[in-house]
Amino acid sequence: MKNKPLIGLTLDLEKNKSYSVFPWYAIRKNYCSSVSSLGGIPIPLAYDISAINTILDKLNGFIITGGAFDINPSYFSEKKKYNSVITKDTRTQYEIKLCEEVLKRNLPLLGICGGQQLINVIYGGSLIQDINSEIKTDINHEQRNPRDQTSHSVNIIKYSFLHKIIGQENILVNSAHHQSVKAPGSGLKINARANDGVIEGIEDNSMNFCIGVQWHPEFLIEKSDETFLQYFINKAKKNAESK
Repeated sequence: MKNKPLIGLTLDLEKNKSYSVFPWYAIRKNYCSSVSSLGGIPIPLAYDISAINTILDKLNGFIITGGAFDINPSYFSEKKKYNSVITKDTRTQYEIKLCEEVLKRNLPLLGICGGQQLINVIYGGSLIQDINSEIKTDINHEQRNPRDQTSHSVNIIKYSFLHKIIGQENILVNSAHHQSVKAPGSGLKINARANDGVIEGIEDNSMNFCIGVQWHPEFLIEKSDETFLQYFINKAKKNAESK
């Protein structure tokens, strides 16, 4: 296919020795396979801040992926740190710099799970450090059933950009997080909530495409996941065609 968009995906950095005695990058396969199946070319991104502008010259859209870690509370001006919070500051530093430059160029930007939380922090927002410690809820946001199954519903806010894309006011999602957006950053709007009030999506409507979602659409469980990701890929494709 002509002008397939190049989609940058951020990586996790692991230091456990299950793969190598040396630090190694990691990404779940379906982050890449979902992009490929919908017409994009996935490009995993190493943590090289000096190369960011070169990368932005070549790529057409960016996905900030999730991972088994949290953003350091100091980034949203909180001194207290819950025992459940595990940080990876090298990754966070790279992703913040990458997102700042992506936003300056108004390139399509999608934040998934921790990626949504990162976007919110960049905009000056805050996070709930541990959902079960801070709010009362009957929803298990770290679902016990397999992650390739849905676990709870999400209410899409009518007239939001996300609602325009998906065309539904209620969808089923998977859930794999113990943190969430507390106060949206300046310029961001809430576009989705769980039934317990937890913020499940944010967006900046002044941008070409800047959306964060708390669930994992890359699993392509529901039609809404495919519709949403396909819209993002199409936005990136338009950028590819303009270069």
